[in-house]
Amino acid sequence: MKRDYYEVLGVSRSASGAEIKKAFRRRARELHPDVNKDDPDAEAKFKELAEAYECLSNPETRATYDRYGFEGLRRGGFQDFSHVSFEDIIRSFFGEGIFGEGFFSGGSRRSRGADVAVEVEISLEEAAAGVQREVEYSVVGDCENCGGSGAAPGSSRRTCPTCGGGGVVRTVTRSAFGQFVRTGACHACGGAGSVVDEPCSECSGTGAVQTQRRLAVDIPPGIDDGQRIRVTGMGSRGEGNGPSGDLYVQVRVAEHEQLVRDGDDLVYHQPLTIVDAALGTTVSIPTIDGEMELDVAPGTQFGEVKTIRGKGMPRLRGRGRGDLKVVMDVIVPRNLNREQRELLKKFEETTSEKNYNGGEGFFERIKAAFSHR
Repeated sequence: MKRDYYEVLGVSRSASGAEIKKAFRRRARELHPDVNKDDPDAEAKFKELAEAYECLSNPETRATYDRYGFEGLRRGGFQDFSHVSFEDIIRSFFGEGIFGEGFFSGGSRRSRGADVAVEVEISLEEAAAGVQREVEYSVVGDCENCGGSGAAPGSSRRTCPTCGGGGVVRTVTRSAFGQFVRTGACHACGGAGSVVDEPCSECSGTGAVQTQRRLAVDIPPGIDDGQRIRVTGMGSRGEGNGPSGDLYVQVRVAEHEQLVRDGDDLVYHQPLTIVDAALGTTVSIPTIDGEMELDVAPGTQFGEVKTIRGKGMPRLRGRGRGDLKVVMDVIVPRNLNREQRELLKKFEETTSEKNYNGGEGFFERIKAAFSHR
């Protein structure tokens, strides 16, 4: 469960923008993973802190949060930091590093690989039952010739002489506020911490090549059109032993010829003649599980809805299924010949108010139409 953003920063709800900023920088020094190497939750705590600051430092998102809480932020498009890399958060708030001396522990540059997106189309029946689809996509992966090292077979990488293998260089500056260390990627090795004397001929020393990948993806029952499936770690490779990106599978559900989806419910429009609607009948209707028979009661009105429980779509994040709603579309005949018109006039003469009780409906409109002819 998410903690209150003000509690995370350790400030009151009346805190000023300057107080929020000051609290964030103080807490950032305390919670940074490099300072808390023995705490397995250090990175998660820092992300929580950054997310709280991102919200409360912006007057608009802060006002939304104060009034509506986390639900208001979600509706407004505010996204949490759970899937954002720690390095990206640091760069977003502090550039390449502006904390006091000794704050960073150093080490070669690590960056998360790029995410990859692919789209698949499935039928409504497949969306209801769940299906496995094989997807093919292009990613940046390890070069097979050099095993991702970037060095030609038979050779190896060596420690960068400029940064001593750390991948970073530091510049120490002094100001009225104390001593600060600005950390940046080493220009000689690009932050890798090592250099290649004999680069691989296949990847030109990068260790990475564009490659095609095939993957079987399970699409769960109840998925809706436009929803995405995230497959962790199946995107492009990261740099400096950084984590791979993710694969996002965008699901498109094709339109059904007869059934229309409405959330977890399905809607079907059943055509009826005025005779069938008046006398009642039995019709065969499509469902996601196949055809089924439905009894239409005598006197069925135009637009009446018959709900069949549990014949809709499976609930993606819950139990059970939605319903099938059958809407009765009563069809008025056209292009009547003389005999048909006469028969309808005789029918109208034999009806009375009791035949049309139950409020203004389809038959009232029919009767009124004939009365004016």
